[in-house]
Amino acid sequence: MKIQQIFANNTVQVLKDDENVLGLAVAGSWLTNEIDEFSDLDLVLVTREKIGGHKDKMVEYAKRLPHFLSGFTGEHVGEPRVLICLYDHPLLHVDLKFVTLEEFRHRIETPVLLLDKEGQLQRVLEETEPHFPYPDYQWIEDRFWTWVHYALLKIGRGELIEAFDFFGFLRMVVFGPLLHIKNGNLPRGVRKVETQLPIEDFEQLKETLPTYSRTSLLNSLEHSVVLYRQLRKELFATEIILRSEAEGKVMEYFDEIKLLINPESSNKSEIA
Repeated sequence: MKIQQIFANNTVQVLKDDENVLGLAVAGSWLTNEIDEFSDLDLVLVTREKIGGHKDKMVEYAKRLPHFLSGFTGEHVGEPRVLICLYDHPLLHVDLKFVTLEEFRHRIETPVLLLDKEGQLQRVLEETEPHFPYPDYQWIEDRFWTWVHYALLKIGRGELIEAFDFFGFLRMVVFGPLLHIKNGNLPRGVRKVETQLPIEDFEQLKETLPTYSRTSLLNSLEHSVVLYRQLRKELFATEIILRSEAEGKVMEYFDEIKLLINPESSNKSEIA
């Protein structure tokens, strides 16, 4: 039995007699039978009293489970109801999400029930459907060219580390989700792109990985524009309003920055 399964079973034993606990479910890689030695554990604790969002109460529950090391709430990922925990013997990352029965109705996937003391969790699963959040294409198009301009400013000024970090943002918010959607996967950022994308798509994504130099950053930004235009053409519906004027002006500025960095080159960008 894997360490995640042992921990989950122990959690059931610790919490099964708690009158406030209605049930316990497990999500994440458990659902697709992809748990390995590097997997974390995603647990959903359903309670009568609202616990999620109250850090002290969340930590109190987490500490009832053996070998608790540390825990912090997930505001940085937009989920204050999650306590991100580290346990020992063996070392294990566990995300504990605290929800009420009503909150359990709203989910992005259908978890496996480990404990359902009154059968209420099963009834909720039978009455509701999961809804995974998909990116808003108009939201992306409205911002993309301003983002490219921002990157050009940083590269032009020589703030290369900030520009370097920007590409991680683009991959997480734009390229990873859109490439996953293109290939029929859930848009989970860049998660498992190494195994879930076809080689040609993965190679294009790798082209957005720069090294620490102005030239490499500019090349990666060019590849990013090419990739975005391809994905936009394949995925966006006709009602999406393209910001063509902003695109044209930003690409003109792109050529100015290329000439500034490499004065010997008079060639315009191939992607203009």
